[in-house]
Amino acid sequence: MNSPMRMPWVDTAKGLSIILVVMMYAAYNTGEYTGGVGFLHYVIGFATPFRMPEFFLISGLFLSQVIDRPWRRYFDRRVVHHLYFYVLWAIISIGLKIGIFSRDPGGMLHDLAMAVVQPYGVLWFIYMLAVFGLTAKLLRQFRVPAWIVIPIAAGLQMWAPHPDSYAVEQFAAYFVFFYVGFVMAPPVFRLVEWTQPRPALAVAGLALWAVINGLLVYSPGYAMQPVGIQMGLAAWPPLHLTLAVAGAVALCVLGGLLSTFPVMEWLRWLGEHSLVVYVAFTIPMSLFRGAALASGMLTDTGMLSLAVLLVSIISPVVLYLIIQRVGFGMFLFERPAWAHIDNSAPQAAQSVALPAAAQSSRT
Repeated sequence: MNSPMRMPWVDTAKGLSIILVVMMYAAYNTGEYTGGVGFLHYVIGFATPFRMPEFFLISGLFLSQVIDRPWRRYFDRRVVHHLYFYVLWAIISIGLKIGIFSRDPGGMLHDLAMAVVQPYGVLWFIYMLAVFGLTAKLLRQFRVPAWIVIPIAAGLQMWAPHPDSYAVEQFAAYFVFFYVGFVMAPPVFRLVEWTQPRPALAVAGLALWAVINGLLVYSPGYAMQPVGIQMGLAAWPPLHLTLAVAGAVALCVLGGLLSTFPVMEWLRWLGEHSLVVYVAFTIPMSLFRGAALASGMLTDTGMLSLAVLLVSIISPVVLYLIIQRVGFGMFLFERPAWAHIDNSAPQAAQSVALPAAAQSSRT
């Protein structure tokens, strides 16, 4: 799952991203059951424009290093890799929630069948990464230029269609960020490298961005709800798209800044193992939230959301460390040899010039 050579700031930015993703589910899931709004709702409301776009943009940053690999090798690394974890954890999640907890074997089989064509639950992100990887390779194969792809993808994102297919809906919403990450990789790497030794300028720029983003999200017309937010001016599609890209780049800069501090090593580690958290956080989240509400010990929406967030992030990490220690179960978080269709040595195929530090990283 992990590359032996990584860029610390990329993992730190991914650590920020996974925290924001889990925070959204923790806040909205808690709000759904309490009917209230807590302080984490406002934090995640601020991050609404860029929360998921940032994850996809980072996923596209290193695409230029692998997109020209032979089809079999590329398909193994960029499609089969994601589908393995999607299938495995869809079976686990559906089996536990529908088959065991709800005792509905018929419903379980139905959901398993539907998961093939409709991304299941929070695992939609991994499903779509496989789809995006395949799409990008096909566009490369047929030599479709970026100046055609990006406007069409941006148009789909702003149109925001809601068809019967959840996969099509998510493709329209997020493919542009994955592809922009691929195209914008060189300037993003240069920007992060330039800001890292200039922390004062980085902080000033991030502060300016945060003020603008916050004012546009919480401008007149916004409405905070237990399970979501209606943004103000930031909801206007062209502005939403702009804020999404700006926020994704801002989190990359913030990741670059934080990665220079040894005390933030935990955040880098979390980003390096973000898949561990992403695939496994919903089960402890549901169990803890249900137990906490039933006990009556935590009734404040804000504090309960924070407790759910911490449990949801820490539990998968503890499980991962236990599995590492006992030496059994790593197939849950690392793809085993039998799940590869190509076992040849990795080969870098560069199509976009990257900074020296980026060229040493492989994903």
